[in-house]
Amino acid sequence: MAVTLRPEIAALTPYRQGRPAAADAFKLSSNENPAPPHPAVLEAIGRSELNRYPDGAAVALREQLAARHGLALDQVHVGAGSVSILGQLILAAAGPGDEVLYAWRSFEAYPGLVTVAGATSTTVPLLEGARHDLEAMAAAVTERTRVAIVCSPNNPTSAIVTEAEFRAFLAAVPETLLVILDEAYREFVTDPEAVDGIGLLAEHPNLVVLRTFSKAYGLAGLRVGYALGEETLLDAARSAAIPLSVTEPAQRAARAALDHQGEILEGVAELVERRERVAEALRAQGWAIAGPEGNFVWLPTGEHTAAAAEVLERHGIVARVFPPDGVRVSIGEEASVEKLLQAAAEVWRSSTERG
Repeated sequence: MAVTLRPEIAALTPYRQGRPAAADAFKLSSNENPAPPHPAVLEAIGRSELNRYPDGAAVALREQLAARHGLALDQVHVGAGSVSILGQLILAAAGPGDEVLYAWRSFEAYPGLVTVAGATSTTVPLLEGARHDLEAMAAAVTERTRVAIVCSPNNPTSAIVTEAEFRAFLAAVPETLLVILDEAYREFVTDPEAVDGIGLLAEHPNLVVLRTFSKAYGLAGLRVGYALGEETLLDAARSAAIPLSVTEPAQRAARAALDHQGEILEGVAELVERRERVAEALRAQGWAIAGPEGNFVWLPTGEHTAAAAEVLERHGIVARVFPPDGVRVSIGEEASVEKLLQAAAEVWRSSTERG
């Protein structure tokens, strides 16, 4: 006799991370930083006492982040990746009968997190250019909407939300609505009009900003992210968190990364320059490239998405496939650029010929 499970969980497709790549291919499916961590980070990890539990409150790391952003200690929360904090916030604010609002397509973990909380997803299609339609999102808020998630730059389309758009959205929605700005890729943004959520926190006590050390700082394997916002909101997230989930090596690594942020961001600037070269070359091939402002580009392959993935893989590029919408390709090693552009050119020619 089978164990009885919640039917909505039994029917839920588990989150699938980007596929690994063969030895002769490039893994550009997970938006990882291709550079190894800073030497000081590796040294800090080596000093970890693995026989001891970590500081469950991550006080030293939170103090460092609070000082950096001009906030009080309790306005900073640390979790095992920003996605874990997102899950905590949804659990704290939404349950059965409640709605969580977000754009689609956006980060593929959002629907699962909402379902696990017992809430219902409400999605609003992206605009042309794969951008958030914040006016439509504000109009979609009902008395049952408890959380709204805005992702900038949007994963997987790499398009930003402007500060003006986001301010208008915050002004249009109820102050009782929890608004989460997912800024996992903020360090890669160069558009001066892009929103920077941290500067809006003092004006909007219903706003929580998510950041991570997984992308720009190259600590994806350690799982450490953080949230900034009002103490009451972050206390609710802390109440929903699994205790002791941010390991001692992760906390030490994040602190060392902050100490050497300038050098690390020099590497980020190199990735941004590579991203711009890739985007320019793709546009020259004929692609309509949104942004890009993350450490990835979005190929809107539509009905040809499965075929596009096969072409990319044949050229040694393992990308993230989102049928029937498109393919997300991370900006990886310099050696991957030529292979990516050759594959993309073939995909463009094939899709054009097929109409």
